[in-house]
Amino acid sequence: MAATKKKAVRQAKKGERIRQVAAIPFRLNVNGDIEVMLVTSRTTRRFIVPKGWPMKGKSGRKAATIEALEEAGVLGKTLKQPAGTYSYWKRLANRFVRVDVIVFLLEVTEELANWQEAKRRQRAWLAPADAAMLIDEPDLSTLVRTLRLPEPAPLEQA
Repeated sequence: MAATKKKAVRQAKKGERIRQVAAIPFRLNVNGDIEVMLVTSRTTRRFIVPKGWPMKGKSGRKAATIEALEEAGVLGKTLKQPAGTYSYWKRLANRFVRVDVIVFLLEVTEELANWQEAKRRQRAWLAPADAAMLIDEPDLSTLVRTLRLPEPAPLEQA
């Protein structure tokens, strides 16, 4: 991971936009309504979605799935099509850089009691409208608030 982050920082220093991948873990509650999981960031403790740098040899979708496991302790099925994108300003040691994030939906099938970053993060299941109010990044907030699940593919007629 460190090598990819270093590469991204080098790109940013040259004025290039840099990319990250993110997952929005979701589930349906007993009423069939969608709920999303947010996690707190390690430093500022703000609510965010699990995200990270692209991983060498892995698709954006696979990298987003790994980030969700590491940061939120969830396993599931990551949908093929990205749910959308958003941009934010990332704080580096001595500057801010603009980061474009590709977001994937992850249908949670398992929530782990212990996971890699459990001691450094909190997680919460929320209705999309409530989650959107807790998110500082305006573009991500809009994406979460207007979240729509893709329609299941129609069954083929015999």
